[in-house]
Amino acid sequence: MTYAQRPRQISPCPAVGLTDSDRELLLHLLALRTAGPLETGGAEPVELWEAQSAYADAAAKLGFRVVHHAPAGPDALTGADVPQAVRQAADTMPGFLDRQPNMVLRLGPELPRAATVMFNVHLDTVAGGGPVSFGGSRFHGRGSIDAKGPAVGLLAGLRAALGASPALGTEVGVLIQLVAGEEGGAMGVFGTKPLVEQGYVGRLNVFCEPTGSRVLSRATASMTARLRVDGRDGIDDEPGAGHNATVLLGYLAQHLATELPPYAVDGQVCVAGLNTGSMHNKVYGTGQLLINLSYGSEDTGRKLEAAVDDVLRTGVERFRERFADSPTFATTARDAARVTHLDWLKRGLPALYGDDAWVGELLLDRAGLAPWPADLPAFTCDAIWLAGLPGTSTVVFGPGDLGANQAHAEGEFADLADLDQYARHIARLLIAFARDRLDQGN
Repeated sequence: MTYAQRPRQISPCPAVGLTDSDRELLLHLLALRTAGPLETGGAEPVELWEAQSAYADAAAKLGFRVVHHAPAGPDALTGADVPQAVRQAADTMPGFLDRQPNMVLRLGPELPRAATVMFNVHLDTVAGGGPVSFGGSRFHGRGSIDAKGPAVGLLAGLRAALGASPALGTEVGVLIQLVAGEEGGAMGVFGTKPLVEQGYVGRLNVFCEPTGSRVLSRATASMTARLRVDGRDGIDDEPGAGHNATVLLGYLAQHLATELPPYAVDGQVCVAGLNTGSMHNKVYGTGQLLINLSYGSEDTGRKLEAAVDDVLRTGVERFRERFADSPTFATTARDAARVTHLDWLKRGLPALYGDDAWVGELLLDRAGLAPWPADLPAFTCDAIWLAGLPGTSTVVFGPGDLGANQAHAEGEFADLADLDQYARHIARLLIAFARDRLDQGN
């Protein structure tokens, strides 16, 4: 029996919800511009220092203190798992890391990992989002659901739990990671990853991402392949004289979209941006196609990576056969293998997978939380950096839904009722963790 199938006994839940101060804090956070340079191209201010400090001031009223507030060091950008886009941005944008700090808050003394629960919230956002507003029942603004709203709901839940469980902050420690570098394809390499490496983790680690308030113990990783065509241009009067990157990449896009999905057994294949040019009277000999591939296990990731090579090779050969006798595309067909190249903008990231009986007993049996449906795909988030870490259990758990709440689209919103419910769930979770810790100590 998986923990998602276990019968549950719902524990008591304190009456809790966002206060007027919580709502004011959320509106203030939403008004701060926290989209990182990867989202804005570095042209806009990044007010993450201010957002984290405002959150820390609110958390200080509950007894939290700041134990870390600084950007990651340059060594965070040296690993093989650092996406190429991050390397390039750091090389070309002054103050790239300095504008994107991370913060860690601690409640109580530093305690052993077994007696600590950690919450991770990213305060950076994607760009855009529309105006900030609150009409009495719904917050609008970038980050309202992903993930400034959950961050404030977390504080409300902590407040209620502290009133119900004296062990919190004395015998049970609480950490809050407030990270940058979750959005924009950064994959947490200069946010969550260095904090984990510094030991700011707990026995239970909760990533506050929208899951419909269901406990998800999986997180996919992703890799990005780039197909490039490096041929020569032509003109519209002699379209067969050059290499037509548009036709070649368009053919390969359809081929990959058809042939790759069966290899993504626990992830997704996203055939993404295709670019060659914008003019009507030119044959573009160069261009690129991006493919994003998510996977739920490192084994799947390795097989999917190998499949890209094989499927691409087959696609180029089929293109050659299909257009070998075409006066317009024969040159492209003849040279397709020579002018087509594959490289990787991102790969080698870990994936999180767990079916932890302890988590099931704690969060489903004791706290009465709902499980993520076993047949529903997971998604990618910073929780991947806890994969395989000894002495830890990790879940993704937050209010709302990434799609339904328009998390990366215009009009992003969070309903007050969902944030209030999330606060109640956080209180249940913390009370259950404290009881479990006290039981272990007896």
